[in-house]
Amino acid sequence: MKKSTKSPLKNKPLRLPGQSLNNEIRFLIDDKALNYILLPIFLLVFTIWNWLLHYQIIKITPSSLKFLTLFTILISIYCVFRIFKLIRKIKRLKLGRDGEIAVGQTLEYLRNKGFRIFHDIIGEGFNLDHVIVGEQGIFCVETKTYSKPSKGQCKITINHEGISVNGSKPNSKIFSQAKAQKAWLERKISLLTGINVPVQPVVVFPGWFVDNKLDDNSIWFLEPKGLLKYIEKAKVTLDKRTVKFISNQLSQFIRDNYDYNQYY
Repeated sequence: MKKSTKSPLKNKPLRLPGQSLNNEIRFLIDDKALNYILLPIFLLVFTIWNWLLHYQIIKITPSSLKFLTLFTILISIYCVFRIFKLIRKIKRLKLGRDGEIAVGQTLEYLRNKGFRIFHDIIGEGFNLDHVIVGEQGIFCVETKTYSKPSKGQCKITINHEGISVNGSKPNSKIFSQAKAQKAWLERKISLLTGINVPVQPVVVFPGWFVDNKLDDNSIWFLEPKGLLKYIEKAKVTLDKRTVKFISNQLSQFIRDNYDYNQYY
């Protein structure tokens, strides 16, 4: 009888930067894209086989063969269309994933300064890209990665109407998203620790020049390296004991809610 086994790891691992997006990419490739590839191949083989049977062994009603052939062509066209649509989506997800990884690597610098860094914390129908806990406070970081033009201006403008990427129509959704993530994290920390601590929401744009025209600093809009300077210059609001306690509780929450089968 085969002996039962178990993992040698006592605790589940913390999550990696961009892990949710990477899992979604794998799901789209391994599940959806594969289905769209295999289905037309199966129908094509089945259709060819029936035509061969018709000419060599048994006579099949021509109208049935024509219908089967038309059906195979239509399904194949549909699958090709869906595959190209998936390719575009996967490219966008890869861009977002790589952006989160790059920002995560930039934030690792803060570990040497005594900060605790957490990535890809799963919330209620969303995820927090990065959370930084240190004596200067708690920071919730959202990464927005946009493709840049090969030449010319690469500027993101923030004003009261929203975020404009190289002069595009302003999008204000990021304001409510950042505020919602801040509120969720404050509630979660309060539930886990019994401590009410304000969270500073941050939105970073890798590789872009950020022109923030807002006087309100309730949300920071920065380039990743600029965030490091902002945090280091911030006033100390937490003692080391509180930082360690909040970090330990947050770490345990992440491990307890780790989902190996996300998107599977």
